[in-house]
Amino acid sequence: MFSRRSFIKKAALAGAGAALIPEIVQAAMPGIQSTTGTSGMKSNTIIVFQGDSITDAGRKRENEHLANDREMLGHGYAMFAAADLLSTHPDKNLRIYNRGISGNKVFEMQKRWDKDCIQLQPDILSILIGVNDFWHMKLGRYEGTLSTFTDDYRNLLIQTKMKFPDIKLAVCEPFTIKGGKSTDSSWYPAFDDYRASVKALAKEFGAIFVPFQAVFDKALEKAPVTYWGEDGVHPSMAGAMLMKTAWMKAVC
Repeated sequence: MFSRRSFIKKAALAGAGAALIPEIVQAAMPGIQSTTGTSGMKSNTIIVFQGDSITDAGRKRENEHLANDREMLGHGYAMFAAADLLSTHPDKNLRIYNRGISGNKVFEMQKRWDKDCIQLQPDILSILIGVNDFWHMKLGRYEGTLSTFTDDYRNLLIQTKMKFPDIKLAVCEPFTIKGGKSTDSSWYPAFDDYRASVKALAKEFGAIFVPFQAVFDKALEKAPVTYWGEDGVHPSMAGAMLMKTAWMKAVC
């Protein structure tokens, strides 16, 4: 049954969330400054988003050969970032692709790396991976370990840097939205080790580190987990916008 009180509450929360997102990101990332800046974006830059379902976000596989295609970009943070970049730089001939695949772990992403990364010849490469490496192991669907995850991720970054020494890498922190339906207390502190591994790899390879966990932790001070991503793994539309804002602050 329609509840006027519920509708008003949700509408107010949505408006507040949209207004607060830049404030949340600034509070979570106070010392982070982009190394490019929007005015420094070069013409003909190729940008590739890689990862699992959080990046995939329902994208249309049959359109994946098309740069800047709305359906290829999905409905998550990658699409929001692409929309921001393309509207800001109509004169730069940017080409943006989404190659996230739902359910992927690092070793699965590595198997398709030549087709879904190397052949696209990216100038900027953003990677968000790791939640499935932990989650599927926790559920007994995968026998990988933290060491497996770290070694596989490192090998992927070595391969990429050898091919493109000057590539701009954005290594995004795997995260949970704490208190979600799928992210109970049993995730911690073990999942924190995966996050720490990714941060260390970003430092090792001179990559930009996007601290999504800090951003969502700060966001939970303003609105509940149901607003940002009810299951605690997959962000809502507001959660995706939060990620996009954090990604743009760190990368562009």
